[in-house]
Order: sequence, then structure tokens, then C-alpha cells
Amino acid sequence: MRVGTARSAAVRWVAEHARPDPGFRGAFFSGSTVGLPDDAELSPYSDVDVVVVTAAAAPPTGPGKFRFRGALLEVSHLPWDLLGSADEVLSSYHLAGSFRRDTVVDDPTGRLRGLGAEVSRRFTERRWVRRRCLDAERRVETRLASFDVSAPFHTQVLSWLFPTGVTTHVLLAAALRNPTIRLRYPAARAVLDTYGQAHLYPRLLELLGCARLSAARTGHHLDELARTFDATAGVARTPFFFSGDLTTGARPVAIDGSRHLVERGDHREAVFWIVATFARCHTVLAADAPELHHARLPAFREAVADLGIASTDDFVRRGAEVVAFLPELRLTAGKIVAANTGITG
Repeated sequence: MRVGTARSAAVRWVAEHARPDPGFRGAFFSGSTVGLPDDAELSPYSDVDVVVVTAAAAPPTGPGKFRFRGALLEVSHLPWDLLGSADEVLSSYHLAGSFRRDTVVDDPTGRLRGLGAEVSRRFTERRWVRRRCLDAERRVETRLASFDVSAPFHTQVLSWLFPTGVTTHVLLAAALRNPTIRLRYPAARAVLDTYGQAHLYPRLLELLGCARLSAARTGHHLDELARTFDATAGVARTPFFFSGDLTTGARPVAIDGSRHLVERGDHREAVFWIVATFARCHTVLAADAPELHHARLPAFREAVADLGIASTDDFVRRGAEVVAFLPELRLTAGKIVAANTGITG
């Protein structure tokens, strides 16, 4: 499917399902398709991200990933208040990229296009690039600082894994690249290669714990995840913000996309999303199918153990290692910013 065809499906979905809501304030494209031309072929392992802006202070959980008119869409909600000003958006590493280009799907108030025009005009200014790098760095530090040693194992995994992975977003922000989610590690590797900083990449993998993980071992964990994923999709009832990622419709991204990475030689880069999906599955299973949660837990623990983590103390220690790495990461991001000819001012 062409990107333009998938976008047209998204526009139709917004018109039919989002716009009638009284709290609807607009919608825009986000994620990996931003910047792709309409005639580009959409990867079978990718979806089209749509953000629905709502007046609700606490928006409902979005529908997540689903098929609509043949396109795989991922729809999430964003409170209107988070788009208060261009300065706020320009300072946010995970929001600014969505307004670098005209990504508006629907704009009944006209405010999204005005905001987008202002963000686009100043997106490449050095001071805003630096603020976005700092925003990503602070997310690493604050999320790890809030780690709860009393939380269940699957929650601890997510609380350690995601801020550890945001180290890649610091680099992507410095390079004016999309802070992609599932493909953050290969994207960060490409940035480091481009700017002559490839020596840092093994350290990112070491912090994640997969630097020496083999393709065979990663494939084994993916096979186990596929079994857990399919079981989870069949019993999930409790809504979580990531529930849409754990449906049959989302399997091409979560499972097939990870397998594609392993088969092309990026098995270490596949680890992040394999473990994240494993932990999310067990979050659902713990709530909706406790017996299945306990039955599948050994496979999950085995995957995490291969990252060098077997206890709460290991999570705490590894989080401290990530925080200790931040000054070197900041220095490298600064070198990328200095060398980036796309940055102005």
C-alpha cells in the first residue's frame, strides 16, 4: 500500500469516527510516516499514526492499532492543553517533529495549522534543538528516578526499559530525526555513523544488555513472545494505553516486524521492542488471566535474564549506569548539533 492511500484512509476515519465527538479539536499525523511522500511504499511492519486532539483533560484510551479500509492505523489522543504554545511544542522532543511539516488531518478551529506554521519556521533553530535534547535527557533521568522497587516484575521492566531507550532519542533529536519508537536503535546507529560517532553505539547496546546477544537467542525469545502475544490477544479485557499494540491486527508490527529485524541481521536492535511487548503482555495477563500470566512468566524472565537482569537490585544498578552515562551522551549530542548543517541560528 502507498503511504498516500493509507493517509487517505486515516483522513476518512477521522471524519467518520473522531470529528463527531463534542470534544474534538483536530487531528494530525505523527510517527514514522511524517515526511514520507504519498507515492512511497508503506512498510508492512509500519502503521500510520494519527493523534486526535481533544478538549478532555483526561482523554480516554485510544483505540490503538486497527485496520481501516485496508490501512493499519494507530490512533491516540492528546489533550488540547499540551499544545498551548509554539514554544511548548518546540521544547518537546516527542511533539515537535509532528509539526515540522504540514501534518494536519483536520483543524476545525484553525489553531493546529497556525501552531504548525510557527513550529515549522523555528524547528531547526539551535536553541530549540538543544532544548529538545535536554527534554529527552531529563526524561531518562526523571523516569529512572521514579523507579518503584515494590512494583511487579513486568512493571519494573517497563520502568527501566523505556527510559534506557530514550538515550537514543537524545541523539535523534540532535540530528533532527524522528524519535521513532520500535526502530529507535537502528535509527540511532545511523545517526552515530553519519556524524562520525559510531564508537558510542556499542555502549548504548551494553546499557540495554544486548551487546553480545546472538541472533539465535533473540529468535528464541521472539518465538516465545509470539506465543505469549497470541495468548494475550485472546484474553485481553482491561484497557491499557498500549492495549491496541496487543491485538491480532497489531501482530504484523509487534511480531513480524521484530522477526524482520532479526532476519536482516539487526537482532540486537530487535531486543528493545521484544522485551517491551513481553512486559506489556504480562501487564495485561496479570490483570485478565493470572494463571496464564504465571504459566508464561518463565519465558519472559528468561528473556530479561539474557539482558543481565534477574532481580530488583539489577534494575536499580543498571538504571544508575544509564544516569552515569548521560554526560557522555550529552557531549556526543552536542557534537552532532555542532556538525549538523541543517541547524540554523
